[in-house]
Amino acid sequence: MIKQIIEASIATKAKILANPQLLAIIEKVVDETVKAFENGNKVLFCGNGGSAADAQHLAAEFSGRFYTDRDPLPSEALHCNTSYLTAVANDYSYDIVYSRMVKGMGKNGDILIGLSTSGNSVNILKAVEMAKEIGMTTVCLTGETGGKMKELCDYLINVPSTDTPRIQESHIMIGHIICQLTEERLFNN
Repeated sequence: MIKQIIEASIATKAKILANPQLLAIIEKVVDETVKAFENGNKVLFCGNGGSAADAQHLAAEFSGRFYTDRDPLPSEALHCNTSYLTAVANDYSYDIVYSRMVKGMGKNGDILIGLSTSGNSVNILKAVEMAKEIGMTTVCLTGETGGKMKELCDYLINVPSTDTPRIQESHIMIGHIICQLTEERLFNN
């Protein structure tokens, strides 16, 4: 069983590797991320459950460091303020916890990266809608279909799988690629 799980993970990543259109979108997201940081903008992340953990992980790669000892890049995962999250969820609705924070923190030229394996998480959809209203660039990391996010985001990175763990493993790989290439272009030139 262990071998089959590893093989399934490798097969999903092999599908990404064999998809030139998906690789080109990842490259465009790197371009947008570099441009945002060069212009003094920030990258915000959001997700639920395991995708929230991935969002936090990737935000830390920018705000901390990846490979290079360098200045921090402005990046945050929107769920990290638990007092805010629980207050807004209680007083309003969990559906708007991210869109409300995007409205308060986001500005034109910033990037929002939303992670949802289904592409249908209501709070992520509302955050993407708010980000677009503000003039932010929106990137959605989803599973195979893209869900409702497919129609909303500027850049859809839809992992060719319907298996949540395989999608999340690929989201982290893709996120690491974006972090590494962004860091190299900003600091190793």
